[in-house]
Parts: sequence; C-alpha cells; structure tokens
Amino acid sequence: MRVGLYPGTFDPITLGHIDIIRRAAALVDKLVIGVAINRDKGPLFSLEERVAMIEAECAHLTAQTGTEIVAHPFENLLIDCARDVGAQIIVRGLRAVADFEYEFQMVGMNRALDDSIETVFLMAEARHQAIASKLVKEIARLNGDVSNFVTPRVNTALRERLG
Repeated sequence: MRVGLYPGTFDPITLGHIDIIRRAAALVDKLVIGVAINRDKGPLFSLEERVAMIEAECAHLTAQTGTEIVAHPFENLLIDCARDVGAQIIVRGLRAVADFEYEFQMVGMNRALDDSIETVFLMAEARHQAIASKLVKEIARLNGDVSNFVTPRVNTALRERLG
C-alpha cells in the first residue's frame, strides 16, 4: 500500500490545499494529512477545529478518488511523522519559486534523516497559486471577501471566529 503524507498547519484549509490533496490522492492508496501543532505560529483555529475542517472538506474526495484520506495531528519532526504513519512519500505543494528554495532545503535535511522517504512536489493550479492561509486570515480580519480562496464552510468558520 502506497501511503503519502501531506503536512501543513492548515489554518485554515484553503482551496489551494484541497487542490493538492485531490491530486495527491491520485498518487497513493492512503493520504495522511499531517496537521502540525505549531504553537509558534499561534493558529487562529485550534488543532481540533483544523482537523474537523480537513475531515469535512475531504470526505467527498475520499468518495471521489477511492483513496483513504485521514487527518493526523503531529508535533514531532516531519520525517518521524512520516515513519509513524508508514508514509513512503511526503507531498509538498509549491506556489512559487520562493517556496521551492525553502522546500529544497527541507528535502535535503529529510533525506539526510531518512533517504527511504521521497518528497514529491505538486504545483498549485494557476488559479490557486496566490492563496496562502496567512493572507486569507488577513483579508478575513479586515472584512474582505475570501470566498474565492476557501470553501463556504471554512468561510463561515472564519466569519464566526473573526466576528
């Protein structure tokens, strides 16, 4: 069984994330969405809320693709999380060249820690390349319209959280 791990903070999950999840599901039999417990980032949504959003937004993808998609919180090293869930592949989404430079360093470090786990990069579709959770939160905080960047369910959650 091919298992992939797509890690991130997902605060909140965006249409860009969902695009990468949909396409990654075509590459593996099981896709684990690693939800980072990154306390340093000061997430807007709690871990439980982020996991629930991912599960709700990905349920239809499991039905569409036949790939099991599960959310898995983690706070350890990414490579250790990959081992914990039995992943042979780490999936990373790229939006721009700046993403690649950071990801290139991460791949080198991860391969030094465990060269049996490959990293696969998926480019975001053009219409999703500008979407970043950080920017979505900023726009929502300033009462801007984020409906082109998140699902209606996530949009509602943002509105409720930010008042």
